[in-house]
Amino acid sequence: MNLFKKILIANRGEIAIRVMRTCRELGIKTVAVYSEADEKALHIRYADEAYCIGGPASSDSYLRQDRILEVIQKTGAEAVHPGYGFLSENATFARLLKENGIVLIGPSPESMDMMGDKIRSKQSVEKYGVPLVPGINSAITDDDAALNIARSIGFPVLVKASAGGGGKGMRVVYAEDEFSQALNTARSEARSAFGDDSVFIEKYVSGPRHIEFQIMADNHGNVCHLFERECSIQRRHQKLVEEAPSCALTPELRNKMGEAAVNVAKACHYSGAGTVEFLVGDDGNFYFLEMNTRLQVEHPVTELITGLDLVKEQIRVAAGLPLSFSQSDLKMLGHAIELRVCAEDPNNNFLPSVGTLGDYTIPKGPGIRVDDCMEAGAEIPIYYDNMIAKLVAWGEDRNSAIERLKRAIDEYRITGIETTLGFGHFVLNHPDFLAGNFDTHFIAKNFDPENLASAENTITERMAAAMAAAAFFSKPESATAAQSAVLSESGNWIKNRKQYL
Repeated sequence: MNLFKKILIANRGEIAIRVMRTCRELGIKTVAVYSEADEKALHIRYADEAYCIGGPASSDSYLRQDRILEVIQKTGAEAVHPGYGFLSENATFARLLKENGIVLIGPSPESMDMMGDKIRSKQSVEKYGVPLVPGINSAITDDDAALNIARSIGFPVLVKASAGGGGKGMRVVYAEDEFSQALNTARSEARSAFGDDSVFIEKYVSGPRHIEFQIMADNHGNVCHLFERECSIQRRHQKLVEEAPSCALTPELRNKMGEAAVNVAKACHYSGAGTVEFLVGDDGNFYFLEMNTRLQVEHPVTELITGLDLVKEQIRVAAGLPLSFSQSDLKMLGHAIELRVCAEDPNNNFLPSVGTLGDYTIPKGPGIRVDDCMEAGAEIPIYYDNMIAKLVAWGEDRNSAIERLKRAIDEYRITGIETTLGFGHFVLNHPDFLAGNFDTHFIAKNFDPENLASAENTITERMAAAMAAAAFFSKPESATAAQSAVLSESGNWIKNRKQYL
C-alpha cells in the first residue's frame, strides 16, 4: 500500500513544521493553513501550499472545521495531520473527515469519544484490569452520597471534571467542611470551560509522580508501548520538563505499567500514536489517569531513546500499514530530557510574555535537538499557546543529558521577551532533581524568584567563562584584553539579564 501524496497539517508553529519535515523525507507534499495573525509564520514558508482560513482567534481559524474542509477539497489533500491542541482530539472533526472520505492521521472518532470522557475511560479500562485510583467512576448525582464516599475513601480527595483537562474543573479537598464548596466550584469551572459540569471524585494520591507511556497501535491488532516519560515537573498541571526514561521506575514496574498502557489501548480499539498517563504514588502503586489520543508535545524524548520517528509511524498506520516494529524490537538507548521554552515570566507566576523577538539564536552541537518555529523579529501572538520551542538533549546517561541541556540553555539566546530558560537551569541544578527525588509538587515546594535569580547568575558565569575561553584560544596574545572585555560584557548582561531570559 502506498503512502499519501498530499497531507494537510491542521495546526501551526513548531508542530506543523515538525510534521512537514517527516512528510518531506517521505516525498509527501504538504498543505499549511494559517490565521491572519500567522501570515508571516515559518510553517507557511515550509509547506508546499498555504491558505489563510480566518482571523487571529483560533475560533475563527484553526478551529473552523468548515474552512479547513474547504482547503482540503480545494487542494486534493488525502489526509490530515492534526498535531496537538486545536482539533487533534475532536471526535466531531474526525467524523467530518471520515464522512468526506479523508483520512485522519489519528485514532477513530469512537476511540476519541471513549478516552475523552474521564468517567467512561475509567469504566472501560477497569474491565482490562488497569489499576484505578479509589473513588467514584461515575458522575456525581447525589452530593450527600458523594460526601459519604469521600469519607470512606479518606481525605484528601480530588474533585475532577469528567471532560477536558489542563487542571480546569479540578479541586483538592483536604477536609470535610470544604467538600461542598469545592464540588460547586469544580462544576462551575467545568461548565464554563467544557460545557459539561459532570464531576467525579477520587482519592488524592500523595507525593505523586506523573509518568506517561507512549503507545503505538495499527489496524492489524498490533499494540506496543515505547517506554515511559517522566513528566512531574509542571506548573498548574502543565508540563515544563520531561525526560525518558524515568529514574523512578524499576524494570519490573516499567513492565507492569507498559502492559497496563497496552491494555488501555486495547480497551478503546486504538490506532495510531497515543499516550497513557499514570500517577505513581510515593508507595510505588500506580493508577490510570487518562489517555491523550494524539501525539504529545514531549514526543521527541521518546524518539531520541528509541530511534523512531513517531510521525512517520503515524502516517504509515493511517495508510493501513502495520507497525514497522514489535515490542521485542524496542530498546532504550541513553537518556533524553526536554525543556519547554515558553514565552512566560517565571518571576511573575509564569504569566505569558508577549512581544517581538530581538536576537534569536538556537544552541547546536552533539546531542541537542531544537523543535521551534521562531526567528529574529518574529511576533509572539497573544491568541495561541505560548510555547516557542522544545529544547531537547540526549546523553548516554541521565547525568550527561542534564549537562548537555544546561550547556544548550547557556547557548540559547532570546531577547525581547521573558522565557522559561532560566527556570530550566534552576530545575537542572536543584539537588532534588539531580537525585531524582521529586514529584508533581516540585515547583510549589522549591521555586521562588530568588531561586531563579541564582540560576540566572549561574548562566551568566558560564556564559562569561565560555566567552573568555573563546577569546583566549582565538588570540592568545590578547587574552588579558579579551578577558577584560568579557568581564565588561558580563556586567552588562547581568544588568540587563531579564531581556535574555
